[in-house]
Amino acid sequence: MAQGRNDKLITALDIGSSKVCALIAQLNETGELTVLGTGQRESRGVKRGYIADMERTEVAIREAVEQAERIAGVNIEQVWVGFSAGGLVSRVASVEVELGGHRIEQDDIDDLLDAGRNSIDPEGRMVLHAQPTLYTLDGVQGVKKPLGLHADRLGVDIHVIAADSSPVRNLDLSVRSAHLAVKAIVAAPIATGLACLSDEERELGVALVELGAGVTNVSLFAGGMLVGLAAIPYGGSDITDDIASAFGTRRSQAERIKCFYGSATTSPRDNHDMIDVAPMAGVEEGAEPQRITRAQLISVIRQRLDLLSTEIAAALKQLGFAGPVGRQVVLTGGGAELKGIADYIQGVLGRAVRVGRPRGLTALPEAHSGPAFATLTGLALYAASDPVDLRGADSPGATERRTPSGLVHRLIAAFRSGY
Repeated sequence: MAQGRNDKLITALDIGSSKVCALIAQLNETGELTVLGTGQRESRGVKRGYIADMERTEVAIREAVEQAERIAGVNIEQVWVGFSAGGLVSRVASVEVELGGHRIEQDDIDDLLDAGRNSIDPEGRMVLHAQPTLYTLDGVQGVKKPLGLHADRLGVDIHVIAADSSPVRNLDLSVRSAHLAVKAIVAAPIATGLACLSDEERELGVALVELGAGVTNVSLFAGGMLVGLAAIPYGGSDITDDIASAFGTRRSQAERIKCFYGSATTSPRDNHDMIDVAPMAGVEEGAEPQRITRAQLISVIRQRLDLLSTEIAAALKQLGFAGPVGRQVVLTGGGAELKGIADYIQGVLGRAVRVGRPRGLTALPEAHSGPAFATLTGLALYAASDPVDLRGADSPGATERRTPSGLVHRLIAAFRSGY
């Protein structure tokens, strides 16, 4: 019975620039995902989405997973990992074969997919996803289930997402160093889109802007799939650093001030609301802490947002995000929790903007239900969807390499880290 339960467990692992978080969920017979446990640790080894310190990253991964395991009351050995660094590329590969007019059988579809697998050219990159999307029958596009139909020619569009190989291998190695098997490495925009966007939004066209701590990912969805990607090397941590530098305080204090008092929009009271700011070296005995107005704080925040929003607008233009006014922009990521951010970005872009929050999971803790955890939720949803993938055997997670006694190794590693 325990083995049967573990077979239905899904563990998602999101390794970001500010935090490493894990989520364990159970899939029931109706396809519903119920959260059993979550874990979170500060990320100290990731810069701009890239692994910069493998040892620190491995410790954060292990501690976040172990916290989730304690809450869930289970032990896990394999995880679905999100990849949010830059360097992602998205393209569609089309393949077509001659059938001679006979009825399409499963062998015909299998042969077509084999031809599609052989036609994928990663151009020196590592393939993260190679998923058949829609089929074509004699040039007619948009066919979802060709089995049993007659056609002279059968084709398929394969959605390929690839990334620079070194960052992916570093991420893979960091997770395996924590004695966890990597089931698959998933492009973060794919996972985040599943958590925050409806099927209709992805079909009609929508831009997803993930405001992370160290990097902002801009992705464009149309026709039900991801069609464009861009990465901006700025994020919420840059706003924090600007506040710390402007007012001479520590990063931790600057982050607290940003979360409690920060805003992207102004109000008449901003010049009257006062904020105490502890100096870098602490307050001397008998001295008063520095006091600033909320207007001063917002001025610093908006300087960085002006730069970031300009980059977002340029990325959307480069991706071809134009057309009907109704096209929407969805903000997610930790930066989307800043007060007034949606109204501010809407004013800059001139398009409807909303904040996307994760959905689709039962018993998701309130602390993990904000936009900062959209990728984590999306990873679990992606795993539960059991997508067809045509990746080669050299892709991360394509061939599962389990650690036979992962729990034992992790206990030994935890013991050694204490000495």
